[in-house]
Amino acid sequence: QLQLVESGGGLVQPGGSLRLSCTASGFTLDYSHMGWFRQAPGKEREGVSYISGGDTSTYYAESVKGRFTISRDKAKNTVYLQMNSLKPEDTAVYYCAADRYRRGWGTYGLTPEPYDSWGQGTQVTVSS
Repeated sequence: QLQLVESGGGLVQPGGSLRLSCTASGFTLDYSHMGWFRQAPGKEREGVSYISGGDTSTYYAESVKGRFTISRDKAKNTVYLQMNSLKPEDTAVYYCAADRYRRGWGTYGLTPEPYDSWGQGTQVTVSS
């Protein structure tokens, strides 16, 4: 069965850091585009970052450029999101998503449409 499980969320002060992990089962993550999305209460899900399958091209939303870094570990079948210099507006539930058919490229990969599998989410709260 296809499954994505996120971990690493929690409470952090502004300016702090967190690293989110997403471990895949039932498929090889390295062959897929892997994305991170977030959703705050009452708001739509928005794309944060993704890393391409095959190559390692990465894309980021303007709001997180220079602060967040996405990476992948083939041996662990895991994708990470390193979040630095966190701001209160980063508070949201963060979701990992897989685009196994690699339909999303460029800015399209920061929309939810090309993704076929989603994790349950992990809460990130940035507050003093």
